[in-house]
Formats: sequence, structure tokens, C-alpha cells
Amino acid sequence: MKRISILLLMFIAVFTAAAQKYYTSSGVITFTSEAPMEKIISSNKQVTALLNTATKEVAFKVLMKSFKFDRQGMYDHFNREYTESDKFPNAMFEGKITDAVDFTKNGTYNSIVDGKLTIHGVTKPVKQSGTVEVVEGKITLKSNFNIQLSDYGIKVPSDFIKRISNTVQVTVNTVLTPYVR
Repeated sequence: MKRISILLLMFIAVFTAAAQKYYTSSGVITFTSEAPMEKIISSNKQVTALLNTATKEVAFKVLMKSFKFDRQGMYDHFNREYTESDKFPNAMFEGKITDAVDFTKNGTYNSIVDGKLTIHGVTKPVKQSGTVEVVEGKITLKSNFNIQLSDYGIKVPSDFIKRISNTVQVTVNTVLTPYVR
């Protein structure tokens, strides 16, 4: 009987620890560059995200070559000249949700995430607002914010300044489910 009780306690501990982590490899990040002569929109549907509800830590990893563009030339320029994806293959974010969120209760919570964003090999502290939506065991993280390309060492040549904005709007939408090993 003692052995069964110990095994049951171990199972509960493992299940509880696993239930505190949520994951996706199919999150979506979209960016928009709106310049005087051109509006460029690109999306990436292969975003990996991990959330630990016990600590409220969150991490994102974005493979730069997974962004999709309307034209092949845009894809090539984005990866070769701007993000240098062969040298800097991923963008990453690591941070923590700073507001109170009840991950066990359905609802939408306005939140702030505080952390570090790495793009093009440059890491900057960021603090962004967003929402955390809890619905039937799934957690959706959403945010919409701007970044300055120059802050991350991405240079737009002067002859392209009317087509590519230094300010890029980023939209994040990820639906995470309990992480199972």
C-alpha cells in the first residue's frame, strides 16, 4: 500500500509539473513595413513558444527563413541583406508576464511582458503590452508592437528608404496547449 501511495504521489507531481508548461510550434508572427511607396507584409507560421504558468516565464523562437513574402525577391533581400539569416538564423524573446493572470480560469487578461528581444544578433530589453486568453485549457498570447530596425543593427539602404520603413509593426498570435514530453 505504501508503494502505491508513493507511486501515486510521484505521478501527481509529474502531471502537475507538466501541466504548468504550455507549448506551440505553430504560432504566428506577422510584420508590416509601411513606407511612402510600398507596404510590405510578411508572416511566419512556424513560431515556437513556451510558457511556464508557475513562473509566468515565456520564450519565443522564430526561424527567420520561415517568413513568407509575396515576391521571391523580397524574401531574398530580407534574408541576405537585412536579417542576414545565414549568420543570424533566429530571432528570440525571453521574458516574464508581470501582471496577475489566473491560468486555471477562462478569461482574457491584459498583461505586460518584460524581457529581452534578440534580432540580427542584437539583444535589447523590451516591455510590451498584450493579452493572455485562457479558454478550456488553451492559452493564447497576443501582442502588437513596433520595433526600430536600426535598434537591431539592420540598415535600410538610402535608395530603399521610400520602400522599407525603419519602423516595423509586429503582431504576435500564439495558441499554446499543455506541453507533453
